[in-house]
Amino acid sequence: MSAINKFIEKACAAGKKLVLPEGHDPRVVKAANGILERGIAREVIVLGSEEEIAKSCHEAGINPEFTALDYLKCDFFEDYAQQFKEIRAKKGIDIETARKAVSDRIFFGAMMTRNGMVDGLVAGSIASTPDMLRASFNCIGTAPGIKIGSSCFVMDLATPTAAGDEVLLYADCGVNPNPDADQLVDIALATSDTYRSLMGKTPKVAFLSFSTFGSAKHELLDKVVEATAKFKARIAAEGLDIIADGELQSDAALVPSVAKSKAPESAIQGDANVLIFPDLNAGNIAYKLTQRLAGAGAYGPILQGLARPINDLSRGCSAEDIIGVAAITVCQSI
Repeated sequence: MSAINKFIEKACAAGKKLVLPEGHDPRVVKAANGILERGIAREVIVLGSEEEIAKSCHEAGINPEFTALDYLKCDFFEDYAQQFKEIRAKKGIDIETARKAVSDRIFFGAMMTRNGMVDGLVAGSIASTPDMLRASFNCIGTAPGIKIGSSCFVMDLATPTAAGDEVLLYADCGVNPNPDADQLVDIALATSDTYRSLMGKTPKVAFLSFSTFGSAKHELLDKVVEATAKFKARIAAEGLDIIADGELQSDAALVPSVAKSKAPESAIQGDANVLIFPDLNAGNIAYKLTQRLAGAGAYGPILQGLARPINDLSRGCSAEDIIGVAAITVCQSI
């Protein structure tokens, strides 16, 4: 069974509700029906005017089974505008500015998620990643104990690792260009939570670099070494069920025989399942190489570190891709 099918199976047992704000996209309405048909969510709310929904359904060749919501005309629009004004009070915004903000369908969907009307949001087939991030941070904010949002890619491997893992999480591959040591700790914590929510297993976190335990010396390595030490201290202080080590080269993190040679005393013995990259260059390059050369499925960027699950889509996504990200979103919400 592929990883995404496992996530769908887990989501089906949860009975959650989702919002898909981009009802003006035929792929989204088709995916909404598919999510319901597969039981991934018990209700899917799609945002759009009556005309938008009718046009999208016609182009997709479907009859809607989801709940359509004309968010600009709904009876709680003004409540959300007032709430948003209060959320952004420190910025001094007035009610008209707040109304304009929640008139954006992504912001409105994020407010629904904030208020618990739904358990998660999936969008981005039309909206840009910066639009998604603005809505997430302005309406939802970060989870307790996390100062920054981040992202990961769920890598569904065509061939298991030498340690037998079929799924790896790569982070951060889409949000933070050059995180410092403290931000790397937040990224590692958030990615560990994402891994546990999806896989139900102990995260084994490797902080990657071009050095293994001091085999090289360079200022680029300093933040990786610092982040590893701070992350281990936080694991110990909070009693977290996470195994972590670094700095490690990729082969020491993923190949037991190499780990035995390069890092025999490491807590990670070639069995890492969460890979933390030192910057966005490394993370983004690595996930695309794994996807294109090793034939792995790449789901993401999965947004994480947020108080509630909101996930982005590739602008080139298919309805099936949206269904997959919806299943991951439900798993994050459990």
